[in-house]
Amino acid sequence: EATGLLASQVAVHPEVRQALHQLQLDFRRLPGLVADGRDMGTAIFPDAALKVFLTASAATRAERRYKQLISKGNSTTIEGLREDLEARDERDKNRSASPLAPAQDAQLLDNSALSIEASVEQVLNWWQKRRPF
Repeated sequence: EATGLLASQVAVHPEVRQALHQLQLDFRRLPGLVADGRDMGTAIFPDAALKVFLTASAATRAERRYKQLISKGNSTTIEGLREDLEARDERDKNRSASPLAPAQDAQLLDNSALSIEASVEQVLNWWQKRRPF
């Protein structure tokens, strides 16, 4: 949890991003790769066959994260989680190195009101329409 919270604070440093770039690229190999991150479609894999910009409201993300943490026995509050998420979003949107933004050719998926299954189904439908290989 602590590492996840620090990720966007470390991501503001171009030197860190540059050091990790080739390592991230090296993970791309057959049969394919699903990469998760706030700049995967813009900075790391701009030539990806399918880019999905997945989002949900801060309130929804906080509620989901709260349920995860409570189920693991961690103590937290929804309000605190929402504040942390909003601060991270703001920091990531305004950083000079690869600010958070969807790629121009990304499919936008706000899954605030969708189940995991519905979200997966939507992404698979987009993938089927692309049939890149």
